[in-house]
Amino acid sequence: MAARSSAPEKRPGVFSQIKGIYSFTAETYKWLPYLMIGLLVVGTGLGVLVAFLISATAWWSILLWAVTGLLFGVMTAMFILTRLSTGVMYQRIDGKPGAVGQVLSTSLGRNWQSSEIPVGINPRTQEAVYRAVGRGGVVIVGEGSRGRLTRLVNEERARAQRVAHGVPVTVLYVGHGEDDVQLKNLPKAVKSLPKAIDNRTMAAVIKRIESVSAGAIPIPKGIDPNRARAPRPR
Repeated sequence: MAARSSAPEKRPGVFSQIKGIYSFTAETYKWLPYLMIGLLVVGTGLGVLVAFLISATAWWSILLWAVTGLLFGVMTAMFILTRLSTGVMYQRIDGKPGAVGQVLSTSLGRNWQSSEIPVGINPRTQEAVYRAVGRGGVVIVGEGSRGRLTRLVNEERARAQRVAHGVPVTVLYVGHGEDDVQLKNLPKAVKSLPKAIDNRTMAAVIKRIESVSAGAIPIPKGIDPNRARAPRPR
């Protein structure tokens, strides 16, 4: 039996990751290749146009502006590709168990802390409750039917209010109902909450809540939303 290698797993390079993002997104948007090529051509054309507008006559000056325009086109293409791939990811995981945890743990930024692991779960229906703590206070997010999540949400809200007295506790439900927040809008809804605590208070609240929370609850077996995650450059 061959010995297992102790060398760390080699991560894909930047170009491999960009290729992965492109392939992932192009599966949904078939017109993506034409858009990417068009942006590069337009960027290069704008660079050449600027060269003529400033009366650059030397060939090297025109070439420099053309390359500058091309780089601008590349940056624009990468920005649009990232936005499109994020949208595709939301479409693919929307409505699947664990989708809320995936979004909260990757899309809130450094002013918030959350986890892919739910803080409460209904093992029969796979509906779950997640928690995020940040400058806007404590946010409890329900993934599933409001009626079936009432007890879990109330328990988590009471726990947060007990150990973080005076800190705002906001409850959101992710779904497509009248008062629900759509998955793609969840990061914006959380980050738009007004700042209520400073970094020191935030750290203290996180520590207190974790100290009284039950052990980590694994996401139920079944559909894994992580498999629909768009690869991202590091």
